[in-house]
Amino acid sequence: MNIEKLYDNRFSESEQKTKNEMWKVLCDSFFSKYIPENATVLDPAAGYCEFINNITIKGSGKRIASDLNTEMKDHASPGVETHIASADKLTFVEDNSVDVIFISNFLEHLRSKDEVLSVLTEFKRVLKPGGVFLAMQPNIRFVYNEYWDFFDHYTALSDRSYAEALSLVGGFKLKQMIPKFMPYTTKGGLPVNPFLVKMYLMFRPAWKIMGKQFFAVAVKE
Repeated sequence: MNIEKLYDNRFSESEQKTKNEMWKVLCDSFFSKYIPENATVLDPAAGYCEFINNITIKGSGKRIASDLNTEMKDHASPGVETHIASADKLTFVEDNSVDVIFISNFLEHLRSKDEVLSVLTEFKRVLKPGGVFLAMQPNIRFVYNEYWDFFDHYTALSDRSYAEALSLVGGFKLKQMIPKFMPYTTKGGLPVNPFLVKMYLMFRPAWKIMGKQFFAVAVKE
């Protein structure tokens, strides 16, 4: 599949700009609390680098982005280390060397649940003991009517099946699961204005109405 062409067609330049503004708010107002000082943070399916560009690393930490999309490097900010690689073969990362792994809207693009398990196993390898694995994923329990609208969606997961996948891999302890967190897509009812995104994050009752993606925090034991 031509990944570059697919995503160039899916998101216009203005949509990419709007998404980046949204991700800055998400990182500053929510995800940053999961990033310890001096952390090495890995985004192994970085896409347009919205997360890794906007997450702040305090102290002497570093940011690493990888993706199969060769255009990913063009979107990375200065200071972000980049690699073109499959998420189940992170050969450029040493064992037990990463403090935080973050993925968003990634596992649904894998061709099978066996591939999901292979990727999670590779994440376990590179995470330090006590390292944090953050995942935001479409929750098939709440988005089944829209899930297959994207040509590159193959594997459907819910908050419950994802938890089972972690237990199958072993070595992870699920610390937090929010079944309904963010809306499904910026092409739908997602509040993309930075102010509205910030208000949405602060008003948790809205998550139960609009949330169609789960957010999970797991720790490597």
